[in-house]
Amino acid sequence: MAYKLAYATVLEHPRKVIHVVRVLDALLADWELGELADEMRERVLAKQGEHGAAIVVVRGDSKETLRLYGEPYAVNRVRTAMFNAAVRWRPFQLD
Repeated sequence: MAYKLAYATVLEHPRKVIHVVRVLDALLADWELGELADEMRERVLAKQGEHGAAIVVVRGDSKETLRLYGEPYAVNRVRTAMFNAAVRWRPFQLD
């Protein structure tokens, strides 16, 4: 996988976060987004020991192409944070 990615977290509860991965340079198919979310979930489990992590994958860069994928409560929370400009993106490389 050679996609350019960005990563951010959105606070859900004081000790729980939603992990957000944004694909910057490609419009991926739905099944590819699912695989990306699974890989990210495995990484969070290995690095932080968080079981059942909430992962949201963001696809697109304009108003017409922007789509968020994940569990509905997490997508709603991330969409609100993005609207309020409360998300700080940083470059990310998935091993």
